[in-house]
Amino acid sequence: MTISGSCFCGAVTYKIEGKLRDARSCHCSMCRKAFSAQASAYALVEQSEFRWLSGEKLLTNYESKHGAGLQFCSKCGSTLCGTYKGMIHGVTLGCVDGNPDIALDRHIFVGSKALWETVPEGVPQYEELPPENA
Repeated sequence: MTISGSCFCGAVTYKIEGKLRDARSCHCSMCRKAFSAQASAYALVEQSEFRWLSGEKLLTNYESKHGAGLQFCSKCGSTLCGTYKGMIHGVTLGCVDGNPDIALDRHIFVGSKALWETVPEGVPQYEELPPENA
């Protein structure tokens, strides 16, 4: 399966030769601020299956003191992927072009969600990380 993605202005593009996995919505305060939204929606990807096609020099990196980070377009501000200790870990589902053939399978860090947010029912919710990721 080939999945493509791009930023809002179209300057940065990527391709994934494989499948996304473990789609989730993170409600932690860090993701809320980084995405200016109630949560971030992203899926994990194998680094070996991911490749930048254009605009890689336009990427800006941010890494927290815990090693979790983001890469975003310095032109339009779109957050394209998440990193861990400098390595691509996942892609934001909002920047995937077309149908990635995946659905959110969990909501994480709902213990720190915004007070005004209602998390939909029917999908597993975790106060922090799921036990297998803790």
